[in-house]
Amino acid sequence: MLKTDKKKICIVAISLSKGGAERSVSMLTHMLSRIGHEVHLVILVNQIYYSYSGNLFNLGISKDINGDTIFSRLKRFKKFRDYLKVQEFDFIIDHRPKNNYYRELFYQKYLYRDIKKIYVLHSSKQVLNTKDSLHRFIKIYKSNYVNIAVSNYIKNEILKANGLDNSLTIYNAYDPKWIDSDKISENPLNDKNYILSYGRIEDEIKDFRFLIDSFFKSKLWEKNIFLVILGDGKDKEELKVYVEQLKCSDFILFYPYTTNPFPYIYNSKFVTLTSRYEGFPMVILESLSVGVPIISLDIKSGPNEIIIHKENGLLVPNRNVDDFAKAMISLFQDEKLYNHCKNRASNSVEKFSINNISRHWEQLIKHAQ
Repeated sequence: MLKTDKKKICIVAISLSKGGAERSVSMLTHMLSRIGHEVHLVILVNQIYYSYSGNLFNLGISKDINGDTIFSRLKRFKKFRDYLKVQEFDFIIDHRPKNNYYRELFYQKYLYRDIKKIYVLHSSKQVLNTKDSLHRFIKIYKSNYVNIAVSNYIKNEILKANGLDNSLTIYNAYDPKWIDSDKISENPLNDKNYILSYGRIEDEIKDFRFLIDSFFKSKLWEKNIFLVILGDGKDKEELKVYVEQLKCSDFILFYPYTTNPFPYIYNSKFVTLTSRYEGFPMVILESLSVGVPIISLDIKSGPNEIIIHKENGLLVPNRNVDDFAKAMISLFQDEKLYNHCKNRASNSVEKFSINNISRHWEQLIKHAQ
């Protein structure tokens, strides 16, 4: 165990549901507990798909029982405030999306007052990236002890670009033990040769339709290669209908969300990312950590801070179906390139391991005044 002065820390998140940001919250509870801090996790929605360390205060249970009326919401906020007062935390680490000024003002002035605040920004699409109430949001962020960006793009182009010098980057982490997941080497698709894409199926953000079009254009399906889309979301059924009209429909397979995607990742030829925007995509980190190359669009933000082009995967600079199809063909046909990327995949992300990222959090908390 890493050693540091013990602090009492409250991590606040919407939930521990199915996304990469939620997995990173789970990882942070384990990291801070491992360092030796007393960790409390407060979630606002009763969804728990990932493990956590420390004490859980699940406000989502009250929401499920009493509904989400204004009166019941105020009661939950009072319970939350009473909990913070009784526990006397040294730090609040808040992972919620920040998109409503008056809500954030309420959190700052009522819930979090007199506690050192650390806000974590997980997405490159933040209110600070727009002009809507920008100056008021900046005042809130300036009052924080520090603002954590999960990528250098978010730190430099969103936070510091708006005068928030109390900002630094701490990347999301991966756990080397993922490679030891139960039966990771057993191909869940038997002997099928496949490309994988996974995540929340919301096409406005993840753009799975672009991936499907690129796969169709690549004609890899004519060589008995499958595209597997793993996950759930509001656009899944619509995408299935779209796929049914394509000649390659038999080679595009949909599988439900799983808390353990690693057998699917490990046995894929490579993983793809075609999102319109990200923060620090865990899909890339998870895949490379178990030795699987990536093909990703070079979007804002994150991919070009993890992927080294033609070293551990391929970065496609433009959202162009032909270009992405060519990248997929290249990683299949160029055996030398593929083996080069695969052999370097896991070592290329060593700096993002849970041990290394823990040290960044340790230093931040240790030097807090």
